[in-house]
Amino acid sequence: MLPPRFILIETSHAGNVGAAARALKVMGFGELVLVRPRWANVLRREETIQRASGAHDVLAACRIVDTVEEALDGITHLCATAMTPRDFGPPTYAPREHFSALATRFAAEPEAGHKLAVLFGSERFGMKNEDVYRCHACLQIPTDAQFGSLNLAAAIQLIAYEWRLALGGFLTEKNNEFGAESALEATENIAKTHPLADAASVAAALQHWQEALVAIDYLDPASPKKLLPRLQQLLNRAELRTEEIHMLRGMAKKILQTAARASD
Repeated sequence: MLPPRFILIETSHAGNVGAAARALKVMGFGELVLVRPRWANVLRREETIQRASGAHDVLAACRIVDTVEEALDGITHLCATAMTPRDFGPPTYAPREHFSALATRFAAEPEAGHKLAVLFGSERFGMKNEDVYRCHACLQIPTDAQFGSLNLAAAIQLIAYEWRLALGGFLTEKNNEFGAESALEATENIAKTHPLADAASVAAALQHWQEALVAIDYLDPASPKKLLPRLQQLLNRAELRTEEIHMLRGMAKKILQTAARASD
């Protein structure tokens, strides 16, 4: 089973990046991606390095990207972390409840090439609706109703712990090396037929269909309402395979071509 990816969006405090790296290292994970952090040199800042407290290999492997889409390559199941559920957003679960079912399913479908990612929003503003909508599930850590605000690194530690627990803890030595050996096994499985489409491919298909629906006047781009978030959730529930994404995009392309001819 491929190791999970932890994606931090617009992180504003350098120390939280270092603390996040340490949290992942403790749980035996190491894939960290930063989307538009406040500091371009955040991985080299003194506070980051000090708070990492020895997890320098996680920082060294960390990627910095400009968009959430860039962070989603290869992801088949995406979770948001948000205190407040969104209308038309994905269903909300406690991490243990969701991860238990998810780990069982991933283990039963090795040929699908499953890969989990968890999104964490900015410390100052949390997660944007558009980022929550793209997710398959929303994780809500049970907290005191009167004081539910978690430090970013603490939230990452809890989520990483829950996924490690769902995997059975540290049962073997190979599980303690960022999942390197299991990643090799999973990579071989991905080569098999009918892998699941990753989140980036689903997002691209949704964008293609948005263009097609605008072209036939089904969607008003000035007043889209909740059509696109609903379509996003429909696509997520369908758990599309790569060839199905190609099929959907082929349909969208044909719609655009037909609409263009009709307007000539």
